[in-house]
Amino acid sequence: MATTLRASVPATTFTFGRKLVAPDVRTATTPLHPTPNLSSGSLPYWLVNISPDRWPAECPSFLRDIGKKDIQILSTPDEQFKRQGWDLVNEIVRTNQIDRFQRLPSDLRKYLEYKEWIVAEYGSIMRFVVKERLHWGEGSLDDLKPRGRPFEFDEDIRILFNDWPYGTEKDIIHLVVWTKFELEDDPVTDDLTPWARQEIDDYVKKTFCSRVPSERVIWFKNWKSLKSVHAVEHFHVMMYKPDPEFLKEITGGDVPMVARM
Repeated sequence: MATTLRASVPATTFTFGRKLVAPDVRTATTPLHPTPNLSSGSLPYWLVNISPDRWPAECPSFLRDIGKKDIQILSTPDEQFKRQGWDLVNEIVRTNQIDRFQRLPSDLRKYLEYKEWIVAEYGSIMRFVVKERLHWGEGSLDDLKPRGRPFEFDEDIRILFNDWPYGTEKDIIHLVVWTKFELEDDPVTDDLTPWARQEIDDYVKKTFCSRVPSERVIWFKNWKSLKSVHAVEHFHVMMYKPDPEFLKEITGGDVPMVARM
């Protein structure tokens, strides 16, 4: 089983071609004139956390037809958002209530815009992730053929920062372990099989808990219904106050997309 830390491709090899910002109202055909005394509570969700001088004339396409949970989050001013602490993170993972994780409202907005742009530019999020983030080829399914069994070869695994982490306290670091091999799910429960869970647990202990106290490391795998990238297998690792040098080593100096916007 592979246990050697392999640095990921440095983030500097990829340049994002467009900075994600709120639409410029100067280009709108029908500018929205803000009311000075309008409170955030009376704003439509697509204007919250945007300065009035940048309000678009209409709801952006990437914020239309979204779920109630996302609308509720986007309606919350950043300063009113309560970040999730380490104890709560552990409870969420332990009880497998992964849907309780939430992003900072302004980060969620950027994330939704990012997804729309990526699909338009690359055809799919999978192709972007495989080509630009994982550097495993051009983004086809053939690029995801593993060399060996799960966790046998380092080249079948890549560890990067979560590009759009949840709104946790800032001492909590969120990484994603991407794999070319499948992590077997039980079709009945939509959860990992006991064998797959044990394989991941063994890998996490050898790779992360050897450098960070085990009580400050936790992992989970999203249900299929919650995955944002379905075609590339992955699971999540969250750590509390890990050594920055360890993070740099294990991710190859990766920089998450949210930090580049």
